[in-house]
Amino acid sequence: MNILLIGSGGREHALAWKIRQSPLVKRLVIAPGNPGMAELGEIHNLKVTDVAGLVTLAKDIAADLVVVGPEAALAEGIADALKTVGIPCFGPSQKAAQLESSKAFTKDFCKRYDIPTADYQTFTDADSAKAYLKTLPAPYIIKADGLAAGKGVAISPDLQDANAEVEAMFGGRYGAASSKIVIEEFMTGEEASIFALCDGETALLFGYAQDHKRAFDGDTGPNTGGMGTYSPAPVVTKAILDQTQTEILDPTLKGMKADGLPYTGVLYAGLMIENGHGRLVEYNARFGDPECQVLMLRLKSDLVPYLLAAAKGKLKEMPLPEWHDEAAVCVVYAAQGYPDSPVSGSIIRGAEQDFGSDVVVFHAGTKRLEDGKLAAAGGRVLNICARGKTFPEARAAAYAAIEKIDWPMGFFRSDIGWRAL
Repeated sequence: MNILLIGSGGREHALAWKIRQSPLVKRLVIAPGNPGMAELGEIHNLKVTDVAGLVTLAKDIAADLVVVGPEAALAEGIADALKTVGIPCFGPSQKAAQLESSKAFTKDFCKRYDIPTADYQTFTDADSAKAYLKTLPAPYIIKADGLAAGKGVAISPDLQDANAEVEAMFGGRYGAASSKIVIEEFMTGEEASIFALCDGETALLFGYAQDHKRAFDGDTGPNTGGMGTYSPAPVVTKAILDQTQTEILDPTLKGMKADGLPYTGVLYAGLMIENGHGRLVEYNARFGDPECQVLMLRLKSDLVPYLLAAAKGKLKEMPLPEWHDEAAVCVVYAAQGYPDSPVSGSIIRGAEQDFGSDVVVFHAGTKRLEDGKLAAAGGRVLNICARGKTFPEARAAAYAAIEKIDWPMGFFRSDIGWRAL
């Protein structure tokens, strides 16, 4: 098979790493890719939002499958464009991707189809939003409606801070993404991420993990796109998986089909779990980042047949995926200043050494300089991932690898997986 993988982050590096292991793959082309992915496939420097260019590339390489990593490409309609030229795509249509690209769409959808989630209201002006905030107890959850690179959510401890967040969002903090906002009930409990592969009819459970959204140790600091993950997560019991399937995933696929928006690709359900019951925090229309990294380390089955079955509507024919018994952990190594103003261009030494068979370093935001040196080129720069017989073993291996990397301008959380410990 010839496969085109779209994306350039740690998630896509992990997908490329796993796809490359498949005996079915003859040629792997990656656009735009990153320095770490260069050894896994052919790199083409195309933006993920260049739909016309990506479709042309897919046709030129006679792609048997296109795998879409980032949400931005889905929101631009890459899956729709590929469908018109008859190339199978792992990823939802532009309208179906609204499950991620519009918080208001998803909340309204959940309300219509009785999918458990937090109470909410949607606003397009600051005065109405502030009036609603006065009716709620602290803390306050304020979300930009559109895509904001995983950072469009504010958790405000008091009314003064919440009002300031509302002003900032309507003032253009996230551009068009925050021209509409959602304010919702604060849910308590423990968060987890559950994944399913979908083909419009069937939702096949495909692993789970727990993310760490806050920038600093102790779950403090600003929200980020994710500072680390681990899998499996003890909070996700069989009862939670069963409830997620029957109360969240199945009704979502049925509802999307009924609305004329059949959903294909991967559906990521972010849950808040309390007293053995999960409620939906958000949907993502792609593998999480950095959740994908630990899933790929734990996945024992060949990934490619599952991606193809989802794209071609044949998931019912697929067996349940097999997983390694070992635990996996991912620690995000981010640039100083992330998430607000990450410092770019600093030199990273030692990230590409051999750390042993249990450790994989995925590139998330790097660039190769003319002299061959590796430099930071983003907020989340490296993903230090490890697998071990137990979670403490995997965690220790990841942190031991970090100590061998020389990057003074980077920082990381030292408490990834603290709940599991």
